[in-house]
Amino acid sequence: MTSPQGTPVLITITGSDKPGVTSVLFAALTRHEVEVLDVEQVVIRGKLTLGVLVASRKDPEALQESVEQAMAALGMRVDVEVGADLAEGVRLASSHVLVVLGRPVSARAFTAVARKLASLDANINAIRRVADYPVTGLELRVSAKDDTALRTAMVEVAAGNELDIAVEEAGLLRRAKRLVVFDVDSTLIQGEVIEMLAAHAGKEDQVREVTEAAMRGELDFAESLHRRVATLAGLPESVLADVAAKIQLTPGARTTIRTLKRMGFRCGVVSGGFVQVIEPLARELELDFHLANQLEVIDGTLTGRVIGEVIDREAKARALRRFADTFHIPLGQTVAVGDGANDIDMISAAGLGIAFNAKPALRRVADAALSYPFLDAVLFLLGVTRAEVEAADAADGMEILRP
Repeated sequence: MTSPQGTPVLITITGSDKPGVTSVLFAALTRHEVEVLDVEQVVIRGKLTLGVLVASRKDPEALQESVEQAMAALGMRVDVEVGADLAEGVRLASSHVLVVLGRPVSARAFTAVARKLASLDANINAIRRVADYPVTGLELRVSAKDDTALRTAMVEVAAGNELDIAVEEAGLLRRAKRLVVFDVDSTLIQGEVIEMLAAHAGKEDQVREVTEAAMRGELDFAESLHRRVATLAGLPESVLADVAAKIQLTPGARTTIRTLKRMGFRCGVVSGGFVQVIEPLARELELDFHLANQLEVIDGTLTGRVIGEVIDREAKARALRRFADTFHIPLGQTVAVGDGANDIDMISAAGLGIAFNAKPALRRVADAALSYPFLDAVLFLLGVTRAEVEAADAADGMEILRP
């Protein structure tokens, strides 16, 4: 088949990756004055696959012979298809990006993803690995006709195959995120600060029951907060510093904040916890903003009350909008990460809402849900690869530590 540009020729090169393959190939193509229509290259574990679609106006058979000789000199295998179908060579524009996370991503699980996409008449245009630690992450660029059907199908596949699958619309907006807001308890840090404080008062079990009911959405947050804080009445103010010193960050939290800050993101926390505990953490992580409840302290003793605005689910969403406005960032370019019903409004308002090891009420409204206890998986949803994170750390002189 001949096009207005000439006879289409598809050249596929495979073999061990080495310097000079591309330059030698294109030097051979230059001698035949071809027009380059498409190029795709991938290297996996040192093995190269390079595909080039060209249009030849002169002698395609001579072109084939020239390419075969040039690649043979480099020890590369070559397949040349003269008269390739140009329709097959047209690269479809991707409508969505899927990030598939697993520990591991088994062949069986990935087959389930691919089969489900095929059943939706969705085409996989490109696949790349974004992570090999602490989870395996694959990013798929997909052309799909029905956004709702795609999202519903991927939820089903993820649930049945021990995967996390995030579905995002492709395009500039995905790569334009500029502000990230994290919940604190059970998101940025492990555990719940209120329960740590209640342990000092011997009321940990009582407070945990109220906390869990609130996280499930069974209790109004403001009511649950007042009930829990009341159990702290009489504790010395010094317990706040004690608890702050014992906070453990979620695995990957430092990496996530450090990487986002390098990329120019504004990062902060909006929490239903307590500012007296969160403020030292915000300073340590060099966060750009923070907001939390204020415990009342009189004469060095907790009164069992909070003062000022209660940071409930509506207040969290207002805070997201306020901080976005402060830094002149459109709401569509924001990310919110949380785990409970108190985060529903904030997650819904953000450009990308991520449920992190979350309760069902939050997972239902989130754009993406993460089930593994590693906060740096958030980076993979934003298109950042583990290799890029480690390269940046190495450039800053940091030691790369893996188990």
